[in-house]
Amino acid sequence: MFEDEKDDKIYNLIISNGTDMKNEYGQFTEKLFSKVDFLWKESISGDFSMAGEAFYSKVDRIILLAGLYKDNKEVFESLLDASEKYDIPIVLVRPLGVEEVPEILEEKAATIVGWNANCIIDSIKDADELI
Repeated sequence: MFEDEKDDKIYNLIISNGTDMKNEYGQFTEKLFSKVDFLWKESISGDFSMAGEAFYSKVDRIILLAGLYKDNKEVFESLLDASEKYDIPIVLVRPLGVEEVPEILEEKAATIVGWNANCIIDSIKDADELI
């Protein structure tokens, strides 16, 4: 990477979590940690539907792990609402080993990505340009 291409921005992410039988959250965060030149932190709320502007104004991207949607619809609905209300781009990650994603999520996503670490990072960085 060239010196002038270095991205020193620390991305503030919300990553969907909850009931996770396949440990997709753990595998996803491992992908982020594997890219040592990508700086990020995670914002967590006990109840995303109750978090307000002070919380969401600091968030750069909402990452939705589509494989968790079926068992965590309430959390996803809260994050979809927040994305729309606070104009936060959604990066939708396909379920592990599956190409199709729920239509309701696909409609709201700025971008859809698989499980390649480089593609994930690029999608997070470029999500603003895609909406």
